[in-house]
Amino acid sequence: MSRLIALCLPAALATVAAATTAAAEPAAWGMNSYGIPGLVDMPQAMPAGDGDLAFTTSHFVNQTRNTLSFQISPRLTGAFRYSLLYGIDRYENGVIYPYIFDRSFSLQFLIAPESRHFPALAIGLNDFLGTGIYASEYLVATRSLGDRLRLSAGIGWGRLAGVGSFDNPLSFFGEEWETRIPRQSGTNMGGLLESQAWFHGPAALFGGVEWRPDDNWTLIAEYSSDAYPYESPAVFERRSPLNLGLRYRLGDHWTLGAQYLHGSELGVQVTWAMNPDRPPHPSGLEPMPPLVQARDPGAAASRDATPDATARLAAQARAALTAQGLTLHGLAVTGDEARIEIENDSYPAAAQAIGRAARALSGILPAQVGTFRIVIVESGMPAAEAVLSRGDLEELEFAFDGAWQMQARSSVGDPGSGTDPLPGLFPRFSWGIDPYLAPALFDPDAPLRADLGIDVSAAWEVRPGLVFSGILRQPILGNLDESTRESTSVLPHVRSDGWLYDKADTQLSRLTGAWYFRPGGDLFGRVTAGLLEPMFAGVSAEVLWYPIDSRIALGAEIAHVVQRDYDQGFGLLDYEVTTGHLSGYWDIGGGYQAQLDLGRYLAGDWGATLSLDRRFDNGWSVGAFATLTDVPFGDFGEGSFDKGIRITMPIGWIGGQATRDARTLVIHPVQRDGGARLDVDGRLYEVLRPTHGGAIADGWARFWR
Repeated sequence: MSRLIALCLPAALATVAAATTAAAEPAAWGMNSYGIPGLVDMPQAMPAGDGDLAFTTSHFVNQTRNTLSFQISPRLTGAFRYSLLYGIDRYENGVIYPYIFDRSFSLQFLIAPESRHFPALAIGLNDFLGTGIYASEYLVATRSLGDRLRLSAGIGWGRLAGVGSFDNPLSFFGEEWETRIPRQSGTNMGGLLESQAWFHGPAALFGGVEWRPDDNWTLIAEYSSDAYPYESPAVFERRSPLNLGLRYRLGDHWTLGAQYLHGSELGVQVTWAMNPDRPPHPSGLEPMPPLVQARDPGAAASRDATPDATARLAAQARAALTAQGLTLHGLAVTGDEARIEIENDSYPAAAQAIGRAARALSGILPAQVGTFRIVIVESGMPAAEAVLSRGDLEELEFAFDGAWQMQARSSVGDPGSGTDPLPGLFPRFSWGIDPYLAPALFDPDAPLRADLGIDVSAAWEVRPGLVFSGILRQPILGNLDESTRESTSVLPHVRSDGWLYDKADTQLSRLTGAWYFRPGGDLFGRVTAGLLEPMFAGVSAEVLWYPIDSRIALGAEIAHVVQRDYDQGFGLLDYEVTTGHLSGYWDIGGGYQAQLDLGRYLAGDWGATLSLDRRFDNGWSVGAFATLTDVPFGDFGEGSFDKGIRITMPIGWIGGQATRDARTLVIHPVQRDGGARLDVDGRLYEVLRPTHGGAIADGWARFWR
C-alpha cells in the first residue's frame, strides 16, 4: 500500500494544485523553526505567497534545521528539511554515532481561507517521508483581528501530542484510531509512507498569538505541544511549553529571528525568500526592439528575384536578426508570402523571438510581402510556425492592447518540413567557457560537499539536426574528492559509486554525436551516441509524438549503455545494460506539468517515475519526483525508494539580459542505485516544450518586448 501511495502522491498534488489556483489572502507573516508558515515551532493556517520559494535555517542548542519550502499553489505548501541533531545516538552497522543527520518532508493544505466570519483552516503532515523523528499531523485555524494581530489554535498528533495529550477525538471512527502504530522503517532507513499511523494515537492542543507593531517587526508567543522526546533531557532541559519569538523583516528577501524556547534555551533563525514570478528586473534589460517599418505605398509591386538579389536580401535579413540575438536559418519568398526560419538563441519566450524577428524584417522584406510565416527551429527541426499579417504589425505596434489583438489575428501551427538552410550556414562551430558549481548533499560523513571549476564546451553542427558536442570539466576548488564512503548497495553500483568519479582531476563529462529529425507528422526523433554522461557511454534513441496544439505528448526511448571508468576518460568498465522508458507528458494548465515514465532503469530494475513541476513563464521551474521499482525497500537501502526535488533557474532572471541559459539543481535526499535513470542531454520534450502545447500563446504578452 505504501508503494501505491508514494507513486500516486505527485499525481494527487498535481490535481490539488491545478484545482486550487484561486488566490488565498492574506499570507503568512513568516516561517517557523521548521521552515513552514507558522509561529515559533508550531504551525498556523495562513499560507505563504503563491509561488514563494524560501530557505530557512534555525538553530538552538545542538540542533540545526535547514528547510527549503515552496508554495506549490495558493493553498498547498511543500517543504524539504535537512536537520543536524547532535547528542542523539544513531546506530549504523553496529557502530554508535552521537548524532543524526535527518531528512524529512512536510505538506500543508489550506482547507478554507479566512473569511469575514470564519478563520483560515489548514491541515498538515510533518516528516511523512523521513525517519519519523519529526512525524506528526495537525489541524490548525488562524484568525486575524485587524491588520496587526493574529490568533492560531490547533490540534496535533504524533510528535505534536507530547504535552497535555488526551484521547484521540477521531476514535469515534473506530477503536483503531486510539493507538498510534510504531514506524516500521526505524530511524535509519526512512522513506516509507506509513499512512496507517496518520492522525492516530493521542492528541494535544497548541496555539499562539502574533502581533506586528509595524510591517517589519513581529512578536510571537505560543503554547507548544511538542515535548521534544528525542532531544530532552538528553540534549537540553525542557522546563516550559511556552515559547517566545521575535522576527525582523530585513528588505524584500531576508527575515531574521530570535526565540526563547522551552523556558531554558535561546535560538536564532534566518529566512531568505523570493518569488520566481517577481524578477529583480521586471521589464528586462535587453536592448530595445526595432520599430516596425511601414511599407511605402508607392513601392514597386514586384521584386528582383535574381540570385544576386536573393542573396543580398538573405544577407540583410541575417544581419538584422543577428542584431536581435536570432539566427536566420532559411528564407524563402513566394508571391506575397515570406517563410522565415529562425533559431531563437536568446529569448525564454518564443513569442518574443517571433515579435523581434517580425519587426526586424519589416523594413527589409519586399513591399509585396504581406504575410510572414516565422518558423522556430529547435535542434535543426522546424518546431512551430507563427503566421502574421504585415498590415497588423503596422497597425497594432502602439495599440493599447496590441499584444492581445496581434495574438487574436495570428495563428500558430505545424510548419512541416524545413527549407534548405542558407548557403554558408553549415557546418558551424561554437565553443564557450563557463563556471560551474557541483554540490553533493547529505553525505552522512559531511552534509555538504562541493566543487567549483570551469566547463569548456564545444559543438560542431555539420548540418541541421546533426551535431557533435562535448564538455570538458576542470575542478579548481572543492572537496568532492575527499569522500571515502564506499557503497554498500546490493544492486549494481550505477550511482552509488559516484564519489569515485568525483576524484578525477580533469573530467570529460560528455562527448556525443546527436541527430535530431522529423520522421513524420507530429513526430520527432533523436539518436545520441558517445559518452552520454559522466558515468555511462552508449547509444540512446528516442521518438516523441507531440502535436503543435496538444497539451499531451507521448514518447519512447531505448538505450544500450556501458559504465565508464572512474577517471572519466575513454575507458569502460564491465557493466552494461539496456534501459528505456515509455513516457507520458501532460501540461495540466496554470503552469503545472505532470510526467509519467514507465520502463527499465540502469540497475536493471523495472518501475515508474511520476513527476510534478510548476513552470513559470520566465523559465523558472520547481518540481518533485518519485520512482518506485521492483527493488524491495530493504534492498534499495536508506530512503527506501528514489525521490527528489528539482529547481531550474534561468540565468537571465538574475541579470535581466535576454538568454535561454538556465541551471538546474536536483536534490536527492538519498542517491542510491534503484530507480536510477540515464542522464541524456537534449531529450525531445524539453527541446520542444517552449514551442508546443500553447507555450507560444502563454508567452504572447512578450510579443512586443
